[in-house]
Amino acid sequence: MVRRSGGRSQSRFDHPPEEELLRADEAAALLGVKRATLYTYVSRGLIRCVPEKGTKENRYLRADVDRLKTRHDARAGHAAVASGALRWGEPVIDSSVSRIGEEGLQYRGHDAVALATGGHRFEDVAELLWTGHLPSVSTRWPLSEPSPTGSQPKELSLLSPAALAALLPRGTPPVSALAALVPLLAASDEGRFAAPTEQEQARARRLIRHLGAWVCVAQAPGRVSRALKTDTVAESLATAWDTKVKRAPELINRALILCADHELNTSTFAARVTASAGADLYACMSAALAAVSGHKHGGACDRVEALLTEVGRPERAAQVIHGRLRRGEAVTGFGHRLYTHGDPRTPPLVEAALSVRPESLRVRIARAVIDTMRDAGHPPPSMDIGLVMLADALGLPPGAGTVLFSLGRTAGWVAHILEQREQGHLLRPRARYVETPPKPA
Repeated sequence: MVRRSGGRSQSRFDHPPEEELLRADEAAALLGVKRATLYTYVSRGLIRCVPEKGTKENRYLRADVDRLKTRHDARAGHAAVASGALRWGEPVIDSSVSRIGEEGLQYRGHDAVALATGGHRFEDVAELLWTGHLPSVSTRWPLSEPSPTGSQPKELSLLSPAALAALLPRGTPPVSALAALVPLLAASDEGRFAAPTEQEQARARRLIRHLGAWVCVAQAPGRVSRALKTDTVAESLATAWDTKVKRAPELINRALILCADHELNTSTFAARVTASAGADLYACMSAALAAVSGHKHGGACDRVEALLTEVGRPERAAQVIHGRLRRGEAVTGFGHRLYTHGDPRTPPLVEAALSVRPESLRVRIARAVIDTMRDAGHPPPSMDIGLVMLADALGLPPGAGTVLFSLGRTAGWVAHILEQREQGHLLRPRARYVETPPKPA
């Protein structure tokens, strides 16, 4: 939200209680600039501020100041910037895959939201991310195509859904099941090492098709073979989850595209680091899936699901939310550090959920939570809320939001893996040594 005060445009917001705020002199000193320059940064939306109650003064968000300082230091070539740049700082790697800016999220110069809502297949967008060219005709990824080594894929005969299901507890989360599947597929692919780009793209198509079909292996292994026979990744997911909503493949496809890439997020960076070491495609994807499993990354959807369960009924939303805020607890699924005016990927997901089953209990609970946070002046919902709402509207099982996020992001992981290999250098940051603090006596 932007308000005008004294002729200056200032970016103000209601901050969560855990956010650290600075006085104007503190913020200016940290940046090494005059107050007038600080006010310019605020007017440009680079630093957010909040009014100090009972005074005419503002307070400035420490996280924004730190991020801006990191960017300035990076441009100035300061040796100490590495420690800050890896904490929501400026990109430390040159990349042409995606761009996050004032205009929103772009994939190779194409607006991500327009791609998701414009009738393109997830497969088309993946090809765009990998090659830089958006196919003029919808792309098909048949599992029957020859493998990169010239022979037919062997994993179908060497690995059965029933065999993997027997190794997994029935309650295994879908992403954990996929993380177990990838190395098994790798073991049956002898030609996976140092493969040329074209063969790696073919390998990636087959791998992602498998991931889309095997999400149900721990709970319903019998559906895997049916899911593998579908034409698209979105249809594979709809079949594996046995959703009865006719528009499910279309809306799942939308979600996959919106999740396809997001610059150097944690899982993508993990994939690039692994690729820079010369690891094969499967190992790079396993590294990314391992990062997604962390509660600070892919686990956001799981926390949103838990929040909606805690609320239970739409009329309890205000009670639960205000109770959390009073106790200083976080409300997952709101605000994004890279989008000061709201995550552009969220509205298409929320609209999709409301277009299918607005009467669904959990969809109504999510709407009540969004309304409560908005009325309290907090940032707009993030993509995680949208993914969970869509999954609930489609009747998908718990954990489906995280799967949509992860399966969509596989397209970006592959793009970054291929790009990192082209760049050819090893990603090896330096550590800044600090003395171990003495233990209290």
